[in-house]
Amino acid sequence: MNSKPKAISLFSGGLDSTVATAYFKDQHQIHAVTFNYGQKSAEMEIKSSQVICEIMGMEHTVIELPWLAALGNSALTSQEEVPQLGMDQLDDKELCDQTARKVWVPGRNIVFTAIATSFAEAEGASAIIVGWDEEEAVTFPDNSQEFLEAFNQVLEVGSLDEIEIKAPLINLNKTEIVELGDEVEAPLPLSYSCYLGGEEHCGTCESCMRRRRAFYKSGVVDYTRYLD
Repeated sequence: MNSKPKAISLFSGGLDSTVATAYFKDQHQIHAVTFNYGQKSAEMEIKSSQVICEIMGMEHTVIELPWLAALGNSALTSQEEVPQLGMDQLDDKELCDQTARKVWVPGRNIVFTAIATSFAEAEGASAIIVGWDEEEAVTFPDNSQEFLEAFNQVLEVGSLDEIEIKAPLINLNKTEIVELGDEVEAPLPLSYSCYLGGEEHCGTCESCMRRRRAFYKSGVVDYTRYLD
């Protein structure tokens, strides 16, 4: 019988959630939850998540949220073109604020974390593992330290159980995330980051560019297959 405390992982199969989950793999019995909210990359995210969960010996559940795709007009869930950035533009705050608005899915992390709370309460889990990080928080407020602290306060007030959101990457940039992933032996090559959802990473969307830069700056070998 597994005596480790239970945890729910918000798991997209991406770089951040893979490293965050691997960080806790020896401390918790983890149930990974992946969401299909109509994003272009849903099929590849689910495929990546399933493979990683099998390798790491985690229970895996896919939750369908088709209604979320109908809200707003995010480039991730609509016919809108996904913005592309050059490597030299990734630290341009004004430009990245604009691209963030184009891919923003209304209330996504609020919805995901609320659902994870239901799973945690139902399964007696003491933790919710998330991949929120400092680099994403620059343009996505639902990845920030403030958001983490606020949601943990909500759980303290609104849950009958003692549940804590754990965000091991909250003060890390992408390069540091890759370095940590290498250290904890996360299956980095199996993670999937591309916004477009192709079998191979496009290599030019902002998510791909941040992944590429992180591997390059960290010195960790990048086995990702890019089209460009």
